[in-house]
Amino acid sequence: MRQLIKTSLLCLSLTLLSNVQADEIKNKVYELRTYHTNEGKLPALQTRFREHTHAIFTRLGMKVIAYWTPTQEPNASNTLIYIIEHDSEEDAKQKWQTFIKDPQWVEAYQASIKDGKLVKSIDVVFMQATDYSPPL
Repeated sequence: MRQLIKTSLLCLSLTLLSNVQADEIKNKVYELRTYHTNEGKLPALQTRFREHTHAIFTRLGMKVIAYWTPTQEPNASNTLIYIIEHDSEEDAKQKWQTFIKDPQWVEAYQASIKDGKLVKSIDVVFMQATDYSPPL
């Protein structure tokens, strides 16, 4: 009988945890950012993200879901895509304002563009998960 109760409690706990995670995902805002680089600058942009940007994001509480590059041209040689999770669009705005003023970011940015700007344009889309999205 005790084993049945323990098993039932475990199942109930997992169900509740799953529901909490689903609610947390629904309440978050996801920012899809697509960077289009100048000719030949994608490797330098990736170096900047690998060696500086990601660590600064983490330190400032900016949760990156993942980074991607396209697998086919015409975008494979000049595009970096990533998603950041935020509590709200206002939260995103505040974190970006902090990020662009961060001394480590300013230094890394200036050093990375000494041979020319890396990024030609950035597309930004804010998204919310649907009610049928699987847990992240």
